[in-house]
Amino acid sequence: MKSLTGLDATFLYLETPEMPMHVGSFNLCELPAGFQGSFHQEVTRHIAKRLHLAPVFSRKLVFMPLDLGHPLWVEADTVDIGFHIRRADNAKKGTAPMTLAEAHKLCAELHGELIDRNFPLWEFYVFDRIQLPDLSGRAKGGKIVAGFFSKIHHAALDGKGGVMLAHAMLDLSPVPRTVAPPDPARRRKLASDLKLGKMIGSVFSSSLGQIVKAAKALPLAANTLGSTLGKTLGSTLARQSTGSATGATVKMPMRLAPATPFNAGITSGRVFVTATAPLAECKAMGKAVGGSFNDIVLWICSTALRNYLLQHHSLPKKSLVAAMPVSLRANDTAGDATELGNQVSMSLVELGTHLASPLKRMNAIMASTGKVKTSMQSLKGLLPTDYPSLLAPWLVGGAAKMAFSAYGTSGIASRLPVVANLVISNVPGPPVPLYLAGAQFLSFHPLSIVVHGLALNITIQTYAGKVDFGIVADRQALPHAQDLARAIEAAFAQAQTLMSTAPRAPRPFATGVVSAPVSTPVIDTQTSVKTRKKAVTQETKSAESDAAPPTRGRKRADTVSIRHKPAPNVSSHGKSAVKTVKTVKAVKITQAVPRKNSAKNSAKA
Repeated sequence: MKSLTGLDATFLYLETPEMPMHVGSFNLCELPAGFQGSFHQEVTRHIAKRLHLAPVFSRKLVFMPLDLGHPLWVEADTVDIGFHIRRADNAKKGTAPMTLAEAHKLCAELHGELIDRNFPLWEFYVFDRIQLPDLSGRAKGGKIVAGFFSKIHHAALDGKGGVMLAHAMLDLSPVPRTVAPPDPARRRKLASDLKLGKMIGSVFSSSLGQIVKAAKALPLAANTLGSTLGKTLGSTLARQSTGSATGATVKMPMRLAPATPFNAGITSGRVFVTATAPLAECKAMGKAVGGSFNDIVLWICSTALRNYLLQHHSLPKKSLVAAMPVSLRANDTAGDATELGNQVSMSLVELGTHLASPLKRMNAIMASTGKVKTSMQSLKGLLPTDYPSLLAPWLVGGAAKMAFSAYGTSGIASRLPVVANLVISNVPGPPVPLYLAGAQFLSFHPLSIVVHGLALNITIQTYAGKVDFGIVADRQALPHAQDLARAIEAAFAQAQTLMSTAPRAPRPFATGVVSAPVSTPVIDTQTSVKTRKKAVTQETKSAESDAAPPTRGRKRADTVSIRHKPAPNVSSHGKSAVKTVKTVKAVKITQAVPRKNSAKNSAKA
């Protein structure tokens, strides 16, 4: 009998039909040569032999009497493998294979449906046949592959826990490894073993333990928090003193995010699209500008969002702000597959979308992530991932859930100020190819959660030399989702032009289709990307004055409408029709000193 932590239970308490709280991934799979039969049946047999390797496969929820405290995990009496692993495409012979766009649409629909809490909180969907786009980008005509879509409740595991789970069910070669059967002597904790008195006693004992733990940590928390706030306050007072002497306006250290179409209440409708870029080039570009891989993917997302809003909406004068999950998992538990509970917090990063200059945008992002890293190092050990269980279902699952639902359904979410515009999560994945039932994963595109007020989520996962972007959004908040996917890969092409220091190789996309190399313009002027230590502040001083110039036809006081030329036609699945990115200035990249400590703590919410 194991109680959920406060953070894990919160995902259950706040869940509604419009706001499912599960995460997942969509994988394209290359079947073994000469494979005959059903991939769905092969996966079912494969997983059935490995249910005992990860607790998430067999544990289910038991709720406390009268909802006195957090639910408990127990093992299911049996696991109905046919219920949990289903075929997604049409099983009739002679039926044409699904296109990739149709598979994405079906994944979006499945991702918008709740997981049944009467069973272990996971579902797998297998596609026997998916036809990829051809070289010209047409929906049909490419190779035939299989597909695998997974959804697991966030109460059961976080992003890094999902990677651990993948290691339990996947293999490093086409030949599945031999797995020892479960130990018949192991005593399982079933729902029938629970005693009412013991369950109620556990609520009070765990709550008392949480209160004692909080009391013991209070002195250290007060000292650390006081030191952090003291530094921030001292810096603010110093700026105020300087500002008073010079007559300059002093700005608050934290600003609210601007209004965007992504900040609204959500429905159960979802959209899901993907994009892919090569990992080695992204890392090299981060090093070239004195930043990190995380800075580069944030710049790619920022540039894509700016272009999308220019094309379809009004670009805010202020910078968009991304909420980024940060892993609190200790290094010594990173490889423990039994510790799959959520250990995450959230940080805020300004994306510099108001800056027309791509180089200034990069420096603004690097400055913001640098501040986040410094503050998280001070507060990481103090951020709670648990809270007392007593009456939590009534307080969080009752009052808080009602308030949050009203926030989304009443339209308040689109009117009140917000602290973030979207969620961007960066999850490190396996560096080598993985295999499921003998089929190789060609891609690993994640699907995460959207909530009222944050209707767009971009989760990035590295896999086998690629960077896979999974874009999930409310259908109404992102009506032109494919345009954002194209804008992400166009932003990568622009980053190559501006930040690469080596000749560019063809881009390997998840579909196996390789696009033609993008022509490299001459880089020959003195404009350079500033390093974090020396010149970020110099580049970002004029941030406010570098926003997109206003034109006629304003929609809101804080936005400007701008006619925008569509982004370069770069397919998210390997089109070869790639237009050379036109630059206002060519730039000369100087060798910068890389940041000593790169931001490695980002993880999926």
